[in-house]
Amino acid sequence: MSEFRMPSLGADMEFGTLVDWRVKPGDAVRRGDVVALVETEKGVIEVEIFETGVIDSLIVQPGQKVPVGATLALVRGDGLAAEVPPAAVPPLEAKPAVDEKRPPTITPPAEPASRARVSPLARKRAQELGVELSTVTGTGEHGSVTASDIEKAAAAKPGAEPAAPAAPAKGLDLQAMRRVIAAAMARSKREIPHYYLAATIDMSKSLNWLAAENAKRTVTKRLLYSALLLRAVALAAREVPEVNGLWIDGAFKPADGVHIGVAISLRQGGLVNPAIHDVDKKNLDQLMEGMLDLVNRARAGHLRSSELSDGTITVTNLGEQGVESVFGVIYPPQVALVGFGKIIERPFAADGLVGARPMIEATLSGDHRVSDGHRGGRFLLAVDRLLQEPEKL
Repeated sequence: MSEFRMPSLGADMEFGTLVDWRVKPGDAVRRGDVVALVETEKGVIEVEIFETGVIDSLIVQPGQKVPVGATLALVRGDGLAAEVPPAAVPPLEAKPAVDEKRPPTITPPAEPASRARVSPLARKRAQELGVELSTVTGTGEHGSVTASDIEKAAAAKPGAEPAAPAAPAKGLDLQAMRRVIAAAMARSKREIPHYYLAATIDMSKSLNWLAAENAKRTVTKRLLYSALLLRAVALAAREVPEVNGLWIDGAFKPADGVHIGVAISLRQGGLVNPAIHDVDKKNLDQLMEGMLDLVNRARAGHLRSSELSDGTITVTNLGEQGVESVFGVIYPPQVALVGFGKIIERPFAADGLVGARPMIEATLSGDHRVSDGHRGGRFLLAVDRLLQEPEKL
């Protein structure tokens, strides 16, 4: 038996509110399945499970606010999943033995045989909506009455108003989001000894290649230069692994893959930093598709927990806002942040001639506990070199 816990969905997250379960006891789950919705200061997040098994019991009910690390559910592992089919899972009212090492499972008391089983949430909703439990037919596991059954019964009553959701998600609280961002950045500046480097990169070859490549494509398949920047950062991070990883428990843990956190501004205000996974293994088309999908889902409030917790290095691109250079604050527990400004036509000398070239300023904010100016300089040099050979990206 293992415990599915409230994940940390960002630096300095302390609590989360369970909005809804997407599973019930007895459901088989696979690694990566979305099993719950959790609300944080940055919105409602789809929370994935990171093991395969069978949901044994749900510890936390919708509407409860619990700290990071609190047990949300109990899961039986792979072996038991293969041996016990969902139909064989004990009824909801069965009480498991108390383990002194973990909080007791919250389960409703056993009902008499003549009465339908009713979940605690359904009983609460019945009281709120004035529904007589004896008149409701349960559609849950083993005929149990669920909150959804209660709301349907309430809606079916003559002259009834539509039932409000049991645990509605609140609108985005911008002040709360700003407090969380401020706390994370204050922690970063307090604990991380930052160093800063900058390099000006000639984008002529990249933009010329991009124009020629996009001329062959339909409008919907065209690439943006930001895809080239992310790909170059990912490949450079493989060459200089000190910039790609996490500082945890007083030590640096290099990352196995390059999962780039992308700073995305939300239309209603605020900022999120979800990650695109394995950027170093994606081609430009896959990366472009991933970028557009991530931005759309971030602004629609449909991010997943792994996207908020798996980032190994962050890229912020403020070129569209007219910013020429940005020296960002590292997003803990990461150890580096890369910034890009807008592309500007600037004088450039080459082969004894001076002309105008499209230039972009790339910056690195590095953690001195892990790397130094020499290694950071090698990273920026690698980014520059890669962008001079866009056809190889």
